[in-house]
Amino acid sequence: MTKLSHERSKALFEEAQQFIPGGVNSPVRAFRGVGGTPVFIAKAKGPYLWDVDGNRYTDFVMSWGPLVLGHAPEAVVRAVQAQAELGTSYGAPTELETRLARKVTELMPGVEMLRFVNSGTEATMSALRLARAFTKRDKIVKFSGHYHGHGDMLLVQAGSGVATLGLPDSPGVPRGAAQDTLTLPFNDLGALEELFARFPEQIAAVILEPVAGNMGLVRPKAGYLEGLRRLTREHGTLLIFDEVMTGFRVALGGAQGHYAVEPDLTTLGKVIGGGLPVGAYGGRREIMQWVAPAGPMYQAGTLSGNPLAMAAGLATLEEWSRPGVFEAAAEAARTLVEGIAKLARQAGIPLQTDQAGTMFGFFFTEEPVSDYASAKTSDVQRYAKFFHAALEHGVYLAPSQFEAGFTSAAHTPEVVAQALEGLEGAFRSVADSG
Repeated sequence: MTKLSHERSKALFEEAQQFIPGGVNSPVRAFRGVGGTPVFIAKAKGPYLWDVDGNRYTDFVMSWGPLVLGHAPEAVVRAVQAQAELGTSYGAPTELETRLARKVTELMPGVEMLRFVNSGTEATMSALRLARAFTKRDKIVKFSGHYHGHGDMLLVQAGSGVATLGLPDSPGVPRGAAQDTLTLPFNDLGALEELFARFPEQIAAVILEPVAGNMGLVRPKAGYLEGLRRLTREHGTLLIFDEVMTGFRVALGGAQGHYAVEPDLTTLGKVIGGGLPVGAYGGRREIMQWVAPAGPMYQAGTLSGNPLAMAAGLATLEEWSRPGVFEAAAEAARTLVEGIAKLARQAGIPLQTDQAGTMFGFFFTEEPVSDYASAKTSDVQRYAKFFHAALEHGVYLAPSQFEAGFTSAAHTPEVVAQALEGLEGAFRSVADSG
């Protein structure tokens, strides 16, 4: 096999580092978790990426989740182009905001009202402020390895880029900002029971990714989400599902629809923007009525409900919710994961795999993964070798062991079969290298 050239990417990365910290605008993109130089992308279509050196890759990152229809789907491109002709931002209400909000509430069981913002980080920060206002309490609970954006109070054992860089917390976060953030292991209901006993009537909210995607894909144990729902109700605490990643990907109704557990508040992003920057938080009407101007909890944003993002998100959800579209993408993920597991066995490489709807993940470890501690037993050096071998065989995976992968409507059976051929070569390369 001819080794791919990345000379143009290398040159661009050297130039970028002169003007952008680390040469990237989000840390994981720098390939620090796998080594080497990041590839710079020139264009994308359907399931494929092309880098600036002309190499084509089957993409299983999909812009970290939002591209459920694949890259540049015609319906979304048409919607954005049509809206751009009418203006890109008004700072005033539009019908598109209401239409997209109605669509989300139709699909998400636990969302009666929602407020659009500009990112997942903004959504989780706002939801937690709302929870504190509604309950008149200060403390919040999060789980190790769960990432809820880069807000000061949430950068505590945050998984994803933080785990990749080996930073348990971030410099620049004042001690006081996180003093009311309590961290627990995922999938351990007893730990939360003990915490409620220790801090009675003090915890405003419990926030989690109902299916973890920022420490690699880790599903909740049977009964765990139901247990969280019961405990939070008993103690007057709000339960917040961070479905920025899982929303519309684990199921059309998100993880809350799949597991039939309704949170009090939900944070969303990625898919509802169809590839454009967007976020949202929503939930029970009585709670959302606390948000200004309906209520006293202040939150605002000039670009919130941006018409380009609303048009893209609405077109995406309309296409994604058509009969059979989600199911086909989920079947692609299932086929891919089964194929990866088989290839690992054939290569004699220990691997744990899992899939939830159109999300998937795998860990280079012999033991099952159920929380952040067990996820960190994965052989990250082996993952790095596998990542680069996959890249050489035309398959683009997340440049970090601690990230989920994604399929889309563009990942047809033929595309998945072709990708598995490339991954077979990647597993051989890893096995040969020891």
